[in-house]
Amino acid sequence: MMTAMNAFKSFARPIARVALPLAIVLGVSACATPFKADVSRFAVPLPAPQGQTFAVVAEDPKLAGGLEFALYADVVAKEMEELGYTRASSPETANMLVRFDYGVDNGRERVRTDPGVGFIDPYFGRFGRFGGFGYNRGYAFGFYDPFLGGGFGGPEVRSYTIYTSDVEMKIDRTADGQRLFEGKAEAVSRSNRLPNLVPNLVDALFTDFPGGSGETVRITIKDDGKTVRPVE
Repeated sequence: MMTAMNAFKSFARPIARVALPLAIVLGVSACATPFKADVSRFAVPLPAPQGQTFAVVAEDPKLAGGLEFALYADVVAKEMEELGYTRASSPETANMLVRFDYGVDNGRERVRTDPGVGFIDPYFGRFGRFGGFGYNRGYAFGFYDPFLGGGFGGPEVRSYTIYTSDVEMKIDRTADGQRLFEGKAEAVSRSNRLPNLVPNLVDALFTDFPGGSGETVRITIKDDGKTVRPVE
């Protein structure tokens, strides 16, 4: 009895050594997925914020007056206010019109092959020190389990849908209609939920605003900050 118990303890220890770090890695990776967007911007020098007002309007007339558009317009307005501009009471009284549009496509299928996750211990191989008690290639305690070794460690083919979402923004001076800014942020993700996507896209569009005119950059938004790099 003691020999079998000691064998079991020796078997459990290497599994714990492998399983715990693996669980930590998988848990961290699942919680730390960043949002990435490609941002293109074109601009001329914008007027200084002192006393300048703006109004956010729908580029697509079909969106004007909608509750969903009003939600996203507030997100854009907050970014403009953080730059120092003041939100006008109406488009007619604004010094600048911020024309805003958003959307997401119908998605497309993507196939991905992931390598499996397996582990081998020299003390419990298929023909290791304890023979049939090994877990190499799916054998554990003399029985084959597809979730161990070959079954658990083999490649996995998965199919899922990805969506492309984007926001576009234009800023015009109301006095003479001059275009001051054009920008677009685009992202590919497994979600098509605009209430989650649009605020992140707006955040990316206003990162280092107004940016370099004519350049496209990839902006990565993480919990601990943002990074900006040119798109090659």
